[in-house]
Amino acid sequence: MTSMKKLNHWIVCGGLLLGAGAVQAQLKVEISGVGSNQIPIAIAAFADESIAPAQMSAIIKADLERSGAFKIIDAGATLSDTSEINYSQWKSRGADALVVGSVQHLADGRYDVRYRLLDTIKSGQLSSLGLAAQPQFTRLSAHKIADDIYLKLTGTRGAFATRIAYVTQAGREYRLEVADADGEGIQVALRSNEPIISPSWAPDGTKVAYVSFEKRKPIVYVQNLVTRERTIIANEKGSNSAPSWSPDGSRLAVALSRDGHTQVYIVNADGSGLRRISNSNGIDTEPQFSSDGASIYFTSDRSGGPQIYRMSVGGGEAKRVTFGGSYNISPRIASDGKTLAFISRRDGNFQLYALDLASGQETRLSDTASDESPSFSPNGKYIMYATESGRRKSLAVVSVDGRVKQRLTTQAGNIKEPTWGPFMK
Repeated sequence: MTSMKKLNHWIVCGGLLLGAGAVQAQLKVEISGVGSNQIPIAIAAFADESIAPAQMSAIIKADLERSGAFKIIDAGATLSDTSEINYSQWKSRGADALVVGSVQHLADGRYDVRYRLLDTIKSGQLSSLGLAAQPQFTRLSAHKIADDIYLKLTGTRGAFATRIAYVTQAGREYRLEVADADGEGIQVALRSNEPIISPSWAPDGTKVAYVSFEKRKPIVYVQNLVTRERTIIANEKGSNSAPSWSPDGSRLAVALSRDGHTQVYIVNADGSGLRRISNSNGIDTEPQFSSDGASIYFTSDRSGGPQIYRMSVGGGEAKRVTFGGSYNISPRIASDGKTLAFISRRDGNFQLYALDLASGQETRLSDTASDESPSFSPNGKYIMYATESGRRKSLAVVSVDGRVKQRLTTQAGNIKEPTWGPFMK
């Protein structure tokens, strides 16, 4: 397939949901690899946690273990947040930190979850939280505690209290699904007998933009996940594709072929104010806002083959960003604006790469051969992407240093087009 034909191909193909109903088939998460400096931590069973719908200590333990940043020490005990702690005992067992807590069922039906993070080296407290939640949000309370632990011990906010969206395909049915970052709590946002591609989370976490072929052509929609209301954002002549949100959620960048060949446009979040910002004789597509909202990264074949460029949101001159390899697509930028993730074809393989924008140093992060659709976690420490193994499409997660890897699969069919949502409030 020529570069131009391939480029045309990926232009088009490249407690929240009310009434949506939960999906029984959960995502299976497999972990391999560990961080370079794992922190040994013991997580005790919380006092009275069996009364809650979700087991706090087990969820926290699974979150921290999945991150690759922690070595879990078997606590083998139940300890409340009010328990007397023998710090030297835990230190002798190899734990630098200890997590204890309790659960109480309140009169109004909520569950009060309290936790403490203790430093066994300095024999003191590092953090504590008290969270009251409705029964359906007790898992979220555990994820928030895991985020707090990750922050206090690594200096970076965790990404456990987040969600992901992705597309599954089983037979002729396509589903846009939303799940917690650990693959639990799956809910269906949209079902269709026509393809759904390119989902993109709004910064406030209440909406998802995507491309649907339900009207037998690609149209960009925004769907409110609370009300399930849908708004058509771009339904111009030709192809409407590749939506991405501005950091403040007020605009979207899209790729449209309304003028004969695909170019980058910006449109307001309600579908108004459409304006073109790229102007080349080639194909400009896959736009992504920079972390400060001042620039747009996009893919273009203006140099002969697809490469990644950057330009101002006001348009004007575009500067080439990728130079390693002759075929680079699907730019995604980390929240701190320092790292660019993208897919590169080298030696016939499509693989995930990360580019340090300051130094220009590239790092190959995957060892598979058919990767697509990268998406950064909100804390910038992990990248989720779609890949293929044995003719089965699945999702994978890799840390930005390449040390920690996860694979997410489902028995329901192929899974692809992942996008990582913002922190949940």
